[in-house]
Amino acid sequence: MPIHDDEIRATVEQVRRLVADQCPQWADLPVTPLPGELEGTDHAIFRIGETLAARMPKIAWAVEQADSDARWLPVLASRLPARIPVPLHVGEPGADYPWRWTVVPWIAGITPPRLGCDDVMLARQVADFVRALHRVDPDGGPRKPPGSRGSALRHADGGVRRALARLADHDDGFEVAAAEAAWEACLAAPDWDRDPVWIHGDLQAGNLIINGRGLAAVIDFGALGVGDPAPDVAPALWTFTGAARPAYREEVGYDDATWLRACGWALAPSLTGIDYYRHTFPRMAEHGRRMVRAVIAELA
Repeated sequence: MPIHDDEIRATVEQVRRLVADQCPQWADLPVTPLPGELEGTDHAIFRIGETLAARMPKIAWAVEQADSDARWLPVLASRLPARIPVPLHVGEPGADYPWRWTVVPWIAGITPPRLGCDDVMLARQVADFVRALHRVDPDGGPRKPPGSRGSALRHADGGVRRALARLADHDDGFEVAAAEAAWEACLAAPDWDRDPVWIHGDLQAGNLIINGRGLAAVIDFGALGVGDPAPDVAPALWTFTGAARPAYREEVGYDDATWLRACGWALAPSLTGIDYYRHTFPRMAEHGRRMVRAVIAELA
């Protein structure tokens, strides 16, 4: 089942043809899709041999990531304590596939548990990554536009209010009134008034690659930009549970106002995502429910 109504999903045959036409040095390598349980929301991923992967956007809002990754990930890679997937090739549309796409290194490892990870060492490693990213000079980086993670939280208010109205007709395991009260508390936090910083913006478990030594890589920079650091504080809620949650919050730093905005950036996409993914991507909807309950408990 497609996740999005207007999804365009590349096929194995299309990827084979694109690679053969545009990357003949890899034309003899086998192309295989990732298992469905590893799929994210924005891209279809195909292995190319043992050491490469093709990232194929499947929804219009993701099509600019190929160029963003090619422009900015080489700038950031040497300054970060974990690997990031710097593109090896940016592909052009073709084979009846309409968008630009990338070939990146395949980074071996696994992802942490998708619905919550109580790993204090990993929490500290991810916080170290975030602190390093936030120290990179943001001059010239793409500013986060209103409504995107890293902009002022108030720009998300309209979407959240509409989502709250829709959720009133469902039982998702939390009181909608309590979620609204939590959102109001987040909105009341002062805006970020210091210099903007580089943010990843989507440090959920599925975008972390771990191995026997902990954090091996951070992937999927679709929300990359320069803005308020709060979305990169939100993984305390998105990604970590138990003792790992306060460990991440303490290690990454920032003040109480930033923590409130981080709670807001955990809450906003969760509230809007529950209904959006309710039938097409149940795991994502369940993640949203857990985030709403976590924020309500945090701010009670």
